[in-house]
Amino acid sequence: MKILVTGGAGFIGSNFLLTYVPKYPNHTFINLDKLTYAANLYNLKDISDAKNYFFVQADIADFESVKTVFDRFEPDIVVHFAAESHVDRSILGPAEFIKTNIVGTFNLLEACRFYWKDKEDKLFHHVSTDEVYGSLGGTGYFTEESRYDPSSPYSASKASSDHLVRAYHRTYGLPVKVTNCTNNYGPYQFPEKLIPLTILNALEGKPIPIYGKGQNVRDWLYVKDHCEAIWAVIQKGRIGETYNISGNEERKNIDVVEEICQILAEELGRPVTEFKNLITFVSDRPGHDLRYALDSSKIRNELGWKPKETFSSGLRKTVKWYLSNAEWVSAVKTGEYKRWIERNYAGRLQG
Repeated sequence: MKILVTGGAGFIGSNFLLTYVPKYPNHTFINLDKLTYAANLYNLKDISDAKNYFFVQADIADFESVKTVFDRFEPDIVVHFAAESHVDRSILGPAEFIKTNIVGTFNLLEACRFYWKDKEDKLFHHVSTDEVYGSLGGTGYFTEESRYDPSSPYSASKASSDHLVRAYHRTYGLPVKVTNCTNNYGPYQFPEKLIPLTILNALEGKPIPIYGKGQNVRDWLYVKDHCEAIWAVIQKGRIGETYNISGNEERKNIDVVEEICQILAEELGRPVTEFKNLITFVSDRPGHDLRYALDSSKIRNELGWKPKETFSSGLRKTVKWYLSNAEWVSAVKTGEYKRWIERNYAGRLQG
């Protein structure tokens, strides 16, 4: 079996490859990644010499590059992680999100349609987000049947790619599966996202920015649990179906940040106020959805998947990972990262 993983040097893709390349030595894994700012081959150093692992630097928005990869490797399965995925970046510059998330997905689907004349044992697995459903009130859950109502250029681009994937199944008979997941956290996450940004700013004594008053609610899932859910859907999920993946661990953003401060205080033997005093409220971003939450009963009942980590256990593992991997942190905090933090948060402090 030849498995093409797009975006395999990014956060979730790295964790996926690190888990399954060693576990399935008889499968060939091809990592196709453009290596944008948030991707890092250092994430994959433990498998870089594996005989069943190959890396190709290419842009999925370039169809000729995608064709070259299909010509060379003839993949049986595509696991499509590659995406521009940061809401704030999509607000400041949506063009890359349209290019990668929509055009890139289209190119991959076209390649599959062209090369997979015999569709038996073939699969296009599309990894998506809960943000395509829009914002929830204080109660209730999105299901696989919920209508799409995206609020940002990022979520709109992912919604578009979801629709393309389903259309290729219905129109061309392409074997597809779609998963929509809640917020992930864990090792190798680029420090523009809430949890790693909070950890690293706290360690450096810098302000910890929180939008609004921190009342926005997200449902959190440890990244390795997400990877196991994806593998379960690949192995046992039904063709043409969508599966929502969630940890059922809802937290207000302010509560997430305060829990990180508490864990850091315990791990480092320092007063928690040292970290909590860094919390800084900044003006909210446009179209900031109040709450996301997914009903994941379908994947739990049909495929027997459930997360192994609670939010508290996974968060402590995550904090410990960042504390133990200072070299990785230093390597990813490039000039581009610093420019992004300045561009996004400058001038937004609330008086």
